[in-house]
Amino acid sequence: MNKGAVLAGVIGARKPHYDIWGNTVNVASRMESTGVMGNIQVVEETHLVLKEYGFRFMRRGTIYVKGKGELLTFFLKGREKQGSFVNGSSVTLPHQVVDSS
Repeated sequence: MNKGAVLAGVIGARKPHYDIWGNTVNVASRMESTGVMGNIQVVEETHLVLKEYGFRFMRRGTIYVKGKGELLTFFLKGREKQGSFVNGSSVTLPHQVVDSS
C-alpha cells in the first residue's frame, strides 16, 4: 500500500482498458513484491499518515527496493481504537473534497 498522486487513463484502441501510473503505483507494487505473506507493508510516509487515524504498525526496518534504494518500511497491524470511525461522526481525510451544500 502507498499514498500519493497517480495518473490514470484508458489506453488501447482495439481493446481499451483502464490503467494507473506514477511513483505512487511503483512504490505500492514494490511494497507488495518485497512484502511478507499475510502482512500489509507500507513506507514511512504512509505509516505517518495512517498513524494519525489510529492505525498501529510494527516496524519492519529498511529494505532494498529496486529503483528506490533503501526504504524504511512498516507492517500495518490494525487499529488502536476499534470502531473509532463508526460512531456516526464524519472524519475528513487528507486531500478529501467535502461537499458543503
